[in-house]
Amino acid sequence: MFLYDFSFISIEGHNVSLSDFKNKVVIIVNTASKCGFTPQYEGLETIYKDFKDKGVVIIGFPCDQFANQEPGSNEEIHEFCKLRFGVTFPLSQKVNVRGDGADPLFKYITSIAKFNGVPKGLKNKPFELMIKAMYGKDFKDNSIKWNFTKFLFDKNGNFVERFEPVVEPKDMIPSIEKLLQQ
Repeated sequence: MFLYDFSFISIEGHNVSLSDFKNKVVIIVNTASKCGFTPQYEGLETIYKDFKDKGVVIIGFPCDQFANQEPGSNEEIHEFCKLRFGVTFPLSQKVNVRGDGADPLFKYITSIAKFNGVPKGLKNKPFELMIKAMYGKDFKDNSIKWNFTKFLFDKNGNFVERFEPVVEPKDMIPSIEKLLQQ
């Protein structure tokens, strides 16, 4: 399997092949509208606007698997993202990103994108403690732990880096710029 072997249904209802994004740096992120990390939509949109003409695409995958933080319909999610954060990057219809019912794309991604824990720091400790309590012995597996986990792929569709929810979109910029120079 390879990134370009997958497709998704856009929030508008169109089938989109990830092969459409060959020769682009791709960021895949699971999103939610009622999460403490929801303001990251703004940072993601800033990156998209600043880098889309240089070959970067961000694809948001709304998911309601974490504390029911994406309860709306696809239409409501789309409207919220456009009105509240001015999102113009592609969004998929709502999907599951973990467990037996996970979208095949996310089964693939979590099979190759190692979970390396939550980045160290005082501000990240409460999040780490929360997910450790939630997942127990499964804390260290590669599954997605929460909304706004971000996955970076190079222009050839190769997985490069995983960013946990506590990582702000702006902190991904050095990795994005490095890939654009390759």
